[in-house]
Amino acid sequence: MHHWVRANKGFLLFLMLFGIFRTAIADWNPIPSGSMRPNLLEGDVVFVNRLAYNVKLPLTDIVLARTGDPRRGDIVTFYSPQDGTRLIKRLIALPGDRVEMRNEELTINGQPSRYTALGNGVETIEHVGNLTSLQVREQTRDTSAHRIQILPQLDVPRDYGPVTVPADRYLMLGDNRDNSRDSRYIGLVPRELLIGRAVRVLASADIKGNWMPRAERFGMSLYEAQ
Repeated sequence: MHHWVRANKGFLLFLMLFGIFRTAIADWNPIPSGSMRPNLLEGDVVFVNRLAYNVKLPLTDIVLARTGDPRRGDIVTFYSPQDGTRLIKRLIALPGDRVEMRNEELTINGQPSRYTALGNGVETIEHVGNLTSLQVREQTRDTSAHRIQILPQLDVPRDYGPVTVPADRYLMLGDNRDNSRDSRYIGLVPRELLIGRAVRVLASADIKGNWMPRAERFGMSLYEAQ
């Protein structure tokens, strides 16, 4: 064993440094589902800045220091408070915010969000089939606008709250509002479960079709211009 370690010490050092980099500095997150459509597609791989909110002890999730505050509108990777699954959603409400949703429309601290219709699309859901999606631009309070998707044909709850977000907790929603397991189902997310802020698409392939690269998505920012 000792001989093997000596013979492979360069490779082992690489693995250690790679682990430190991925768990403490930057990471990437493959998108396996359609919960963030239309902004993130199945087969996207996104770059995640792990230093956006916290500095963690390398190779652990122990927080050493806070580096910044999560902002409303951030796309965030985090561990589910329900079962520890790694998820990616949009941060919609901060500590102290009072949030409610009525017929898909969000109100934050008494201020209704504004919506602009963008057009229709098609989403295929297993055991359901092809559904017509409605894509709209949502302007929530003091954040930049972002696109969301609604599936009017699905029989799902369209109301939520009102809920006041407690200290060090965050409300996360998928942009694909009717096909996302988010804070409406798994609960509010504690700060210590945040992993990082997703920044842009690194690479993308059509994993639900022909597996061809989607070159037009390479390097794409996840945030609309201000």
